[in-house]
Amino acid sequence: MVNKPIKKWRSGNMEAAVWLNEKENNGQKIEFKTASLTRSWKKKDEDIWRHDVVNLRRMDVPKALLLLQKVQEELFLSPDPEKEEEEE
Repeated sequence: MVNKPIKKWRSGNMEAAVWLNEKENNGQKIEFKTASLTRSWKKKDEDIWRHDVVNLRRMDVPKALLLLQKVQEELFLSPDPEKEEEEE
């Protein structure tokens, strides 16, 4: 049986998905959800799609969001040294 995501969203070459997983603990089946974030791209001279995947558990999501917010602030709110050189 192939495990398929229960929900997924796409934006350009990025995809997020939520998965329903199960494991056995003390003889009982336990279900839990995880998430994956995938970035796809094609290499210039090849006709093969490549994929980077990050798998996240529930408690990883707030940490990832916080880190991505900091990255966004740095990329969009800090001066870009390359642009400053072009303007001079």
